[in-house]
Amino acid sequence: MLDVRKGIRAVLWSAALLLVWSASEARADDAASPRVKLDSGQVQGAVQETVAYFKGIPFAAPPIGNLRWRPPRPVQKWSGLRKAVEYAPDCMQVPFPSDAAPLGVKPAEDCLYLNVWRPANPPHGKLPVFVWIYGGGFVNGGTSPAVYDGSAFARDGVVFVSFNYRLGRFGFFAHPAISAEQPAGPLGNYGLMDQIAALKWIQRNIAAFGGDPANVTICGESAGGISVHYLMISHAARGLFQKAIVQSGAGRPGALAQRRLSGGEGSAEALGVAFASKEGIQGRGAGALRRLRALTAVELSRNLNLASMDDDPTYMGGPVVDGDIVAGDAGQLYAAGKGAGVPLIVGATSMDIGFAFKNAKSIDELLAQVGPNAQKVRNVYNVNDNDDVGADAFRIGGDQMMVEPARYIAQILSARGQPVYEFRFSYVAESMRKESPGAPHASDIPFAFNTVAARYGKDLTERDAAAAKTMHDYWVAFVKSGKPEVAGQPAWPSYDAKSDTIMDFTNNGAVVGADTWKPRLDLVENYSESRQLAATERH
Repeated sequence: MLDVRKGIRAVLWSAALLLVWSASEARADDAASPRVKLDSGQVQGAVQETVAYFKGIPFAAPPIGNLRWRPPRPVQKWSGLRKAVEYAPDCMQVPFPSDAAPLGVKPAEDCLYLNVWRPANPPHGKLPVFVWIYGGGFVNGGTSPAVYDGSAFARDGVVFVSFNYRLGRFGFFAHPAISAEQPAGPLGNYGLMDQIAALKWIQRNIAAFGGDPANVTICGESAGGISVHYLMISHAARGLFQKAIVQSGAGRPGALAQRRLSGGEGSAEALGVAFASKEGIQGRGAGALRRLRALTAVELSRNLNLASMDDDPTYMGGPVVDGDIVAGDAGQLYAAGKGAGVPLIVGATSMDIGFAFKNAKSIDELLAQVGPNAQKVRNVYNVNDNDDVGADAFRIGGDQMMVEPARYIAQILSARGQPVYEFRFSYVAESMRKESPGAPHASDIPFAFNTVAARYGKDLTERDAAAAKTMHDYWVAFVKSGKPEVAGQPAWPSYDAKSDTIMDFTNNGAVVGADTWKPRLDLVENYSESRQLAATERH
């Protein structure tokens, strides 16, 4: 009998130990798989070291079938627990072979998903929110590239969000049949509508991740930076963010074409009709629209990427002035006192992108395009007859398209009392210095994100890593407080046109001072304003 009682006690003791072990395992599993309740359902993410991440969360209904070329619709709610540990498809596109941020997943038309990174153990209180808008000429890009990982921001106490938005003809398209179907609009700018829908999702849901919906910073590069300008001036985005960062986002009036939604041969609707005709679809009524929506995603995006978009006369090229989402040219509206008066960081890289002079076959042809400024260009840019015309065209074109417009934006917005901080990114990774005399377009992204290990791999050096930490720390400081103030680093003052002081992230560290490029940017400003005046007089 005694042996039986001993056996029973042993069994009970083992069961108790099993329950304790199971409970501890469950707690460990919960910690490794954090759960968040959203307005559409519950999601379960994952933890890597000190960072929790949630990937592939839908923020709108799939824009497919009859929802193609419609504003984003609410996502259908789900029951149960939705796994959110892998990227969903990036938006449909023809990938660009030499993209500095190659996609990590296969693109698809069902693509309206976002991703969130946060500290694994967020402190009490609300954390600032950083929202990333990728570039790619409005035809390429996505959230899956490794250099867009938000872990470094999360480690520094920031909730990081990235989202997809429709591209190419999926995101920017017009046709008289669509206008007739949706007379109340909005029309044409579906990619920008996606961005606004994602920002509204953040307002509704980011607190569940520990984020502060009243402390949101939007940031974009290239087409993403241009998007930030559109969001700054759009009434539909008002109040959805409190700070902004523009990296290589143009901004000077006339630097980018402002196509109208309708009216005239070059309107977005006219290009939509031309595309339909090329696909064998005639007419302007509902039947034509049904056939357009019946085209496959591959057919709709065929041969359209960064390398070919300029060669397709039937593509509208990105956002258009629709009078609703986009009221007009951002630079002109800023000058008229319009737009969100939020703190702003704006800048460009030292060897940025520009296309104004790309067709010049000789130095004489290049200089002929700048008219009476030819000799000044020779002097300021130190142009010689035996130069590589492509290199000179790129330098001058980059200044015209990205570098000087950043200064223009800083001048316009600071003059009305808006806190603005101008930067230039001149740092070149040590492994690239033999082949690159300056910092190319988009090379600043992995430094701002502190994802240089993903970009340079085994070629990464200690100086590269230190440069990334410096720039990243400034971005984090701005996201948290609206001021890019970093202990132990140079003070970065807000922009003032009289001193023309900028932050330059150089090969020798962060340097603050009067812009040494002032003579060349003054020359570009004069040339750009003359061209804009001539264009205005023609119309």
